[in-house]
Amino acid sequence: MAQAKNGGGNLQKILVGVVIFLGAVLVGLFSYQTIFGESAYYAVYLRTGDLYFGKLVRYPYFGLKNVYLLQATQDPNNPLRIQKFSQVFWGPEDYLKLNRDEVVWYTKLNSQSQLSQLLKTNPELASQQPAQQQVPQQIQQTSTSTE
Repeated sequence: MAQAKNGGGNLQKILVGVVIFLGAVLVGLFSYQTIFGESAYYAVYLRTGDLYFGKLVRYPYFGLKNVYLLQATQDPNNPLRIQKFSQVFWGPEDYLKLNRDEVVWYTKLNSQSQLSQLLKTNPELASQQPAQQQVPQQIQQTSTSTE
C-alpha cells in the first residue's frame, strides 16, 4: 500500500512539471509574438547593396513576406521609390528566402515611421508608372529590336 501512495505522488509531480513546462512554452510564444509580431516591418540590408522591407519570417526559413524593395529612379525630384516585390515585371511570389550569410544587418521599423504607415495604409503600393516603364531598358530594347 505504501508503494501505491508513492506512485501517486510521483504521478502528481510529473503532471505538475508538465503543466509548468507547457505554461512556460505558452508564455514564450506570446512573448515571441509580441517582440517579433506579425504587424512589425523590418528592413534587411544585403551584401549586394539591396535593401528590402517586409515582415520577418524565421521558420521554416529565414526570410521576408509581404516584401517591398527600394529602387533608384532617374527622377531628380524623387530619386528613390518603394515597390511591392511581387509587382516587379518578372512576377515573383511575395516571399523572399534570405541567406543569413548575405545579410549585413536587419532592424525592426518603428511602427509610427512614415514607411511603416505607408505599408499599412497602402499594402499593394500600386505603381503610378505604366508597367512598360518598369521593365529595364535593356530588356525593352531587346524585345523591340527582335520585332
